[in-house]
Amino acid sequence: MLLQGEGRMSATRLAEKMGVSVRTIHRDIEELSASGVPVVADRGATGGFSLMEGWRTRLTGLTPVEATVMSSLPDSWQADSRRVASRFHLDPVGWYRAPARADHLAAVADAVWKERRLKIRYDSWKGVSERTIEPLGLVLKGGEWYVVAQTGKGHATYKVANIQAVERLGATFRRPAKFDLGSYWTESLERFSAGLYRGTAVVRASALGLKRLKLLSDAVAKAVERAPEKVDARGWLEVEIPIESVEHAAMELIKVGAECEVVAPRELRAMMASVASELAGLYGPQKPARNTA
Repeated sequence: MLLQGEGRMSATRLAEKMGVSVRTIHRDIEELSASGVPVVADRGATGGFSLMEGWRTRLTGLTPVEATVMSSLPDSWQADSRRVASRFHLDPVGWYRAPARADHLAAVADAVWKERRLKIRYDSWKGVSERTIEPLGLVLKGGEWYVVAQTGKGHATYKVANIQAVERLGATFRRPAKFDLGSYWTESLERFSAGLYRGTAVVRASALGLKRLKLLSDAVAKAVERAPEKVDARGWLEVEIPIESVEHAAMELIKVGAECEVVAPRELRAMMASVASELAGLYGPQKPARNTA
């Protein structure tokens, strides 16, 4: 994966990158060749190992930087990852979206493995600032990489794509023995959702409207699935859904069209009526222009 990401590399440089001996690199190259990977060995001062032109590993779900991260895994884990890669393809990016840039992913991953402190320049919604972090783990969600870290104020999550610069600090840190990355991430998402949805709305929707509602968010989809069978004369189901704000809910519910009616709150119903009126005026029959001649 390193050869695919960086091109020709000497045995010495490969050994430094992977934290193993040059002898181990030569052994691994032999194993790769035996398994059918076309590794080209060039002799001389500028020589090294490279992949045959045009050949790509089947681990196509990873970018070169992510492949570099994978190559930093212990030898036994790398063997397992190669076996998995031959049977599963990972493409975490959503449809019609370009992969997010994560220029400093390799440096952050290296610090995670070696338990080293980092000073980062981070761009958040509050602006750009410098922070010292102790990276505990990496999470890939929705095509975006996030680093979970310890700070002076507790645990925090940072989007790797928003890291503008990284400085490796010499100091190491002690990883909390009881820290569980998966549990932290799940709890973090739950806290985020609880803080995101600050209100509720009652709507009635047709069968088609219910399908469209489920596409708005996971939280709304769960509300639809758990709704009691309260159906009106039209056969429309009444559902109480979580909302962020009246303004945001109006923009979201417009996507459902006329297959959904807001019952409450009154402010949201009024805003939906206002938006619908504006749209009707925009797309209604055009009045013929007056002839002033």
